[in-house]
Amino acid sequence: MGRINLAGVVIIVGNYGSGKTEVAVNLAVDQKRRGLNVRVADLDLVNPYFRTREARQALNSAGIELILPPDRLLQADLPILMPQVAGLIGNPGDLAILDVGGDDVGATVLSALQNMFVPLKEQLTVMQVVNPFRPNTGSVEGCLNMRRAIEASARMPVNNWVGNAHMLDETTIEHFRFGLDFMASLQDESGLGVKFITAPHDLLPQVEGEQPAWPVLPIHRQLVPPWKKPADFKAGMASYLKE
Repeated sequence: MGRINLAGVVIIVGNYGSGKTEVAVNLAVDQKRRGLNVRVADLDLVNPYFRTREARQALNSAGIELILPPDRLLQADLPILMPQVAGLIGNPGDLAILDVGGDDVGATVLSALQNMFVPLKEQLTVMQVVNPFRPNTGSVEGCLNMRRAIEASARMPVNNWVGNAHMLDETTIEHFRFGLDFMASLQDESGLGVKFITAPHDLLPQVEGEQPAWPVLPIHRQLVPPWKKPADFKAGMASYLKE
């Protein structure tokens, strides 16, 4: 299904409910297992729920450094930016993933880091995660409007799409197929390429039969309600790591 090739600083943005944080976590583990040295910074300073920090145990177990506010401030809804973030941007190593808050409000944090991004040039990728089953991004025009709002707040352009069509535990191969068609339309209308798409790891055998045009990131859900157990990252890994 193709490999996801990334390097430098990768910024992940999207609307609330797009699943961008789940994508960030799974992407970090995927790239780590490809042999890259990966670090992640949680820059979601707006939404107190389902932030990258909620998956810190899974990331730590995978050998991925997660940059967070101090423990006493982990649940604070404050605009906390740390010197470590500046260090990560200035020296990203193989791959640094920045998980940014949702919508244009969450993307405002990027404008405060503007000067740090300037020297990166070709080492900077900004990806907008799209779930066509969410109200604000249920149409191509809605996705483009969200992109414009995020770019205005961030003061930087989005240069890739990530297709994340899902309905949580109810996701079927039909949802995946709809997502393929949707992202093809979005790519054509916007002129921006799709970096990769996602699929629940247990759907991978069916997904392979669809022969998607873009690399597929298997999703092992980590950001789940307290009564549910996060998915095991080992499930389904053997097949797609043979590529």
